[in-house]
Amino acid sequence: IATGHYAKTEYSEKYGRWVLKKSQAGKKDQSYVLWNIPKELIEHVLFPLADFTDKEQIREIARENNLKVANKPDSEDICFITDGNYKNFLSLNMNPKYIKKGNIVLKTGEILGKHDGLTNYTIGQRKGLGISYKVPLFVLGFNKAKNEVIVGEEKELYKKEITVTDINLLLVDKIEEPMEVDVKTRYSSKVAKAKIEQDGENIKVTFDEPQRAITPGQSAVFYVGDIVLGGGKIKC
Repeated sequence: IATGHYAKTEYSEKYGRWVLKKSQAGKKDQSYVLWNIPKELIEHVLFPLADFTDKEQIREIARENNLKVANKPDSEDICFITDGNYKNFLSLNMNPKYIKKGNIVLKTGEILGKHDGLTNYTIGQRKGLGISYKVPLFVLGFNKAKNEVIVGEEKELYKKEITVTDINLLLVDKIEEPMEVDVKTRYSSKVAKAKIEQDGENIKVTFDEPQRAITPGQSAVFYVGDIVLGGGKIKC
């Protein structure tokens, strides 16, 4: 299978297996989104864009071959939502109970205002909350059972430890002992130094420095240098 993702595969003598690696594309590297590929398939996937560093190089190849997409603008949003209105997409496809109005609260339970649906907010958000308080407030999380948006001060957004579930390891079969790795918790974020260790079926991640606005449901991807060790879903 050949795919246009910016990523790379090669056989590693050190690890005795095919490995998934970062591409040469810098910020456009997409190895982060590929952590869940079954490891036995890695050697069968081709990434023709692996060694290209500039999108303009790809566009030039497309022009030379008279492809209509040669000058198509880059997509920075969700590709299958063509009008860019993800809130409308969610309102049409999600359980209606998550779109109902509810309370914006502090961790103490104090009600500060109303929200217009949980789907309209994201962890770390400050603007558009429609509330006033003695200090700036940010979205910390959600209480789905009570249909609440939980807010607090920016310092409360930082976490030093998280649990990662639904693990898929590519480089090793099991985390036998604590490992020092780089961890990426969002596609657009930089990697952060951390220690990972097996915790039952999950992996516990302890960052060297607290990380801001880590979001449950996002992917946490582990790197050893430019090789993808594996990844999973952030639980907390």
